[in-house]
Amino acid sequence: MTVSQSFPARRLRRLRKHDFSRRLVQENQLSVDDLIYPMFVIEGTNCREAIPSMPGIERLSLDLLAIEVKELAELGIPAVAIFPVTPSDIKTEMAEEAYNENGLAQRAVQCIKAAAPDLGVITDVALDPFTTHGQDGIIDSEGYVLNDITTEILVKQALSHAQAGADIVAPSDMMDGRIGAIREALENAGFINTQIMAYSAKYASTYYGPFRDAVGSAGNLKGANKFTYQMDPANSDEAIHEVALDIQEGADMVMVKPGMPYLDIVRRVKHELQVPTFAYQVSGEYAMHKAAIDNGWLKEKECVLESLLCFKRAGANGILTYFAKQVAIWLKEQK
Repeated sequence: MTVSQSFPARRLRRLRKHDFSRRLVQENQLSVDDLIYPMFVIEGTNCREAIPSMPGIERLSLDLLAIEVKELAELGIPAVAIFPVTPSDIKTEMAEEAYNENGLAQRAVQCIKAAAPDLGVITDVALDPFTTHGQDGIIDSEGYVLNDITTEILVKQALSHAQAGADIVAPSDMMDGRIGAIREALENAGFINTQIMAYSAKYASTYYGPFRDAVGSAGNLKGANKFTYQMDPANSDEAIHEVALDIQEGADMVMVKPGMPYLDIVRRVKHELQVPTFAYQVSGEYAMHKAAIDNGWLKEKECVLESLLCFKRAGANGILTYFAKQVAIWLKEQK
């Protein structure tokens, strides 16, 4: 066979010919160390509730949570993120339950630390699970979320989580200045090593629907939106400003949410600011994958692993994903 003299000397397919060479030149890899598992907790004993819009994901009571986190720790998953389901009868306009030292989230932290001491515990700092209106903050008579009074309550909530033993508090509310206020409060209270994972670029996305079903805030919202505090999906430069401010105020790591539709933001944050960057493969992303997988339209293992590898390629240090446990099992089987 004669090859044209004009053919390039470098054939990029050469390195794709063999499995060993593909492995040697692979630019990004997914490992169990990249995974954070979001978990929903409920009151009661021996309670397990399915979430219809998130097949395979369940709300767990604390006794079952203790069993589950031991398994997660054995799989090597570094951390879990806890989201409490607050009974409707203790939700209020001022979200007092958010900082109850004996609240469900606080007891969940203590439960996990007793069952799996080395497993990292991340807590959600936001008021939407605790408000009667489903917004992430305190509202005025016109329904507008008030920034500064909300921040005061978020500080109380973050301190209660730190006191319970949380390793990382994760403000997901998108109030201005709340990272600085929380950092100052943690320092003054002696929690100098409690980390802050700031949801710095959290977009007003339609991909959160199943999550709101899971924590029971969808019904409280009653069709309202969060456009006045979460970011416009059209904006990219604004995300860089948000992240830079949170880092300046004392965040240890930052979050982009949602994940796959916003991988360009993950890339920009990591490339331009070079800070620990995390992304959340949110409930809507999970639900879409599961629907296609359960209908036989996509291969489960291959598709899920590819989706998470995309986060790594974009620059994410870690990924919050509802697939974390299953992926950890797959990765363990590959060894």
